[in-house]
Amino acid sequence: MSPPVFLTETERLAADRVLLDGPEGRHAATVRRLRPGERVDLTDGAGLLAECVVVTSDRASLTLDVRSRHHTPEPEPRLVVVQALPKGDRGELAVETMTEAGIDEIVPWSASRCVTQWRPDRREKALNRWRATAREAAKQSRRTRFPHIADLATTPQVAARIQQATCALILHESATTRLSTLKPPAQGEILVIVGPEGGITDEELETFSTAGATPTLLGPTVLRTSTAGVATTAILQTLTTRW
Repeated sequence: MSPPVFLTETERLAADRVLLDGPEGRHAATVRRLRPGERVDLTDGAGLLAECVVVTSDRASLTLDVRSRHHTPEPEPRLVVVQALPKGDRGELAVETMTEAGIDEIVPWSASRCVTQWRPDRREKALNRWRATAREAAKQSRRTRFPHIADLATTPQVAARIQQATCALILHESATTRLSTLKPPAQGEILVIVGPEGGITDEELETFSTAGATPTLLGPTVLRTSTAGVATTAILQTLTTRW
């Protein structure tokens, strides 16, 4: 069985003995009930992984000896999904599954036809839920590089991201080009736009196409907005040979 992964600061991982305290330490000591002699991995979420062994444990922390360190370079090309806001808890589901599949960045997008809209007074709370979901999913899937959850984007801001990307795609049921036929760039950034349950409007499609994005067909069936992103990520992971 793989050892559990916990998140800590980069500076701590430079030492040969690390104190894991705070929420991560309490979880390790009281929920996972890790004891001296057991293996634990620590990461900073930015590519550094330290393989450790528990030396001591109490109710709120662990003391660990670092046995080895590994650094994972940033993958190429970078994979980004612009995710229209799903309704209910499907936003967290989308973030969780895309994180497990290895996405590098998720950009929440307030599309015209989104049933859910993050009001200004609730935006930070909703964004923090997405970030917490990504963090926990990254630890569960043993990632050493955690995905970046960007701030909520408007349609003009998404168009600006398209112009900066090496390759930009819009998932759309009317497209004739299939995602599976894409010849992805070896470097840079591949950006994919996933629309809301009600679909991307003609105006949004025109804006994104003008900015340089290509309408692309995912497959013969119509997926929910909360599952289209993970399917796309899996295909791109294979096409780019990151998997």
